[in-house]
Amino acid sequence: MTVIAKETLIGKRVPKLDAPPKVSGEARYLQDIELPGMLFGKILRTDRVHARILNIDVSAAKALPGVHAVITAADTPNVPLGIGRDNPPLKGDKVRCIRDEIAAVAAETEEIAEEALRLIKIEYEDLPAVFDPAESLKEGAPVIHDKHPDNIPFTFEYSHGDISEGEKESDVILEEKVKLHYVTHCCMGVSGIIANFDSEGNLVVYSQTQIPFMYKKDISPVIGVPPEKIHVIQPVIGGAFGSKLDIYPFEPICIFLARVSRRPVKMVFTREEELVASPTRQPVELTIRGGAKKDGTLTFREVHTVHDNGGYTSWGATTPFVIMQTVSSLYRVPHCLYKTTVVYTNNPYSGSFRGYGNLQATYAVETHMDKLAEALGIDPLEFRLRNAQEEGETTPQGMRFHTCGFRDCLTTAAEKSGFREKHPAYKSGQEGPVKRGVGIASLLHVGGGAKIYRTDGCGTMLKVDDFGKVTVMTGSTDIGQGSETVIAQFVAEELGLPIGSISVINNDSEITPWDVGVHASRTTFIAGKSAQLAARKARMKLLKVASEKFDLAPGQLDLRGGQVVRAEDGEALMDLGKLIRSLHFSTKNDIVMTSEYYEPPSMMQDKEFKGDVSATYAFGTQVVELEVDTETGVVRILRVTAAHDVGRVINQMGIEGQVEGGIVMGIGYATTENLVVENGKVMNPSFRDYKLITAPEVPEIDMTFIETMDKEGPAGAKGIGEAPAICISAAIANALYNATGVRFYELPLTPEKVLRRLREAGGNGA
Repeated sequence: MTVIAKETLIGKRVPKLDAPPKVSGEARYLQDIELPGMLFGKILRTDRVHARILNIDVSAAKALPGVHAVITAADTPNVPLGIGRDNPPLKGDKVRCIRDEIAAVAAETEEIAEEALRLIKIEYEDLPAVFDPAESLKEGAPVIHDKHPDNIPFTFEYSHGDISEGEKESDVILEEKVKLHYVTHCCMGVSGIIANFDSEGNLVVYSQTQIPFMYKKDISPVIGVPPEKIHVIQPVIGGAFGSKLDIYPFEPICIFLARVSRRPVKMVFTREEELVASPTRQPVELTIRGGAKKDGTLTFREVHTVHDNGGYTSWGATTPFVIMQTVSSLYRVPHCLYKTTVVYTNNPYSGSFRGYGNLQATYAVETHMDKLAEALGIDPLEFRLRNAQEEGETTPQGMRFHTCGFRDCLTTAAEKSGFREKHPAYKSGQEGPVKRGVGIASLLHVGGGAKIYRTDGCGTMLKVDDFGKVTVMTGSTDIGQGSETVIAQFVAEELGLPIGSISVINNDSEITPWDVGVHASRTTFIAGKSAQLAARKARMKLLKVASEKFDLAPGQLDLRGGQVVRAEDGEALMDLGKLIRSLHFSTKNDIVMTSEYYEPPSMMQDKEFKGDVSATYAFGTQVVELEVDTETGVVRILRVTAAHDVGRVINQMGIEGQVEGGIVMGIGYATTENLVVENGKVMNPSFRDYKLITAPEVPEIDMTFIETMDKEGPAGAKGIGEAPAICISAAIANALYNATGVRFYELPLTPEKVLRRLREAGGNGA
């Protein structure tokens, strides 16, 4: 008798399924794909920030041997794209920022295409430009878009309670202003696309998009091709972090070149082009004002932000949707007011970025929490604990915390870092120029998607073949986060198979079912749940067939190790493949193929921005210990202690990678990364001058996962993709204050800025 023990993959260290092909070089990125007769596309961008286009002469470029197509706005429908429908793919009337696309060419080599660009002549009439949002709001400022003469494409306002009542209840009221900067995604893989029309007029696009099904819908009116005639194939994606959530002008431009040339066209950015022309995190000027009672209870929080929208509107303009959630609901806030003004300037425009505005919001809120605690004479950890929510609470904005490990995150991170002992010790004063500090900060973020469309669901189709191998077709896209591995774990768990028996297809819109896209930390929760339910249907079908064969109830049987077994003792009864093959030779004439569409129980917010927008919420706390040399301004982060409410760990190896990567990204945001934009132009478009955190600078990271076992999440899991990057910058700033007695209101905390601020403050802690 063969006995098979019950095993689980949940919580184990499972290597990524796509690791071997990536390590071996078998993985095919966009750069690796070549199609017969393929041409190379290049875009001519403006060298002005605001100017009227008087004339474009492309005659010399067209005459260059090897050039197959040259296009300008006059050669295309030029339907505007973007969230604000204000960004035509090619600019024919005027340019509004340094990224603007004037003309494009397709040629037999990249070198010929670049030479053709140099032959294009453009005549401009320069226009007054504006780079400061405050100046852009003034009467008489240059108008960026005629349909918005006030330069305001969007405003947001949210409130609950009554701020005046909160002020009356307050024993302490503090106000401060913070200024947050441009950073860019720095994906290892630069942006690109391949476009090809087949003989029947169908468009095949090799795209790095995070939203393949929304992509078809959104790009269709821009290029004049019905969505059903658009086929999206996603090569292996070398990182996204939100940068590929929108459609950008280079994509329809490449499609237009393919249409005109009647050849496949490939367009891939250079690294310099990536740093100049890809979206950024939103620069924000934020004023926060809040109060508390002597007993440490928060009374109100009021936040006003001005967002630099740049020349056009992408997803960056809508980050207030997430910022207001942190403002309203990170800790118990009985009275709240939040207002945002999004302002056009002649700067580059911003897009979606990991954390989606929450890094900016949390920096302000969590540094403000530290100031309030000090003003009240309360330990900053204790102050946070007094105001932290617990399981079962609903915030005034309508966010329901069905599970909530917030307090556990706070206490765990504090205990493992020694925060209670170190914070007062460092604050009491230290000899010498090098001083140590410790700081704490927490976060709240969606952990189960965000219902910004009528659906936030994901589809799965699952096939079990004649030998027990499973193919999972999921609508969800893997952008490097390891989603296909987690999906395979859920399926293997349900069907009692080794993970090597699971194959995940997630890159072809002609094969995979619909999904809303990769964003809002939704993939493990929503795509994982969809796959789990599809596998559960297959399991039930298999057990029903086996029950008839062995005259046992389905509940008396189990699937383990590729075998049908008796549940009570694990005795192997039949090979799973043999059971499946028996379906073909019986009167059943059946196959094992299932499908599932999972829609989470969240809701769209109402016109007042109230409602339970996510099926679950993630919490986390991070403690930073650092050293700062007060004579040079150099900050060295020694240790990060992180505690995150993740619902349940699915892949221990994967989640550790997510947290480590997020923390490093957050450290870069806080200390080194800065896309320098002066008078609308990017001044440091290379990794020589744009400073990323590298391996020698990564501190020791101690992480703990708080498992709250979310009832809706697959196997209890919550999303974790964005959370680790969110609060680290605030923890660093709070640690710097602990070390120096000086507050920092502007990022990044480069040595120059730190030293300047220390000298400005003169040790008075202002």
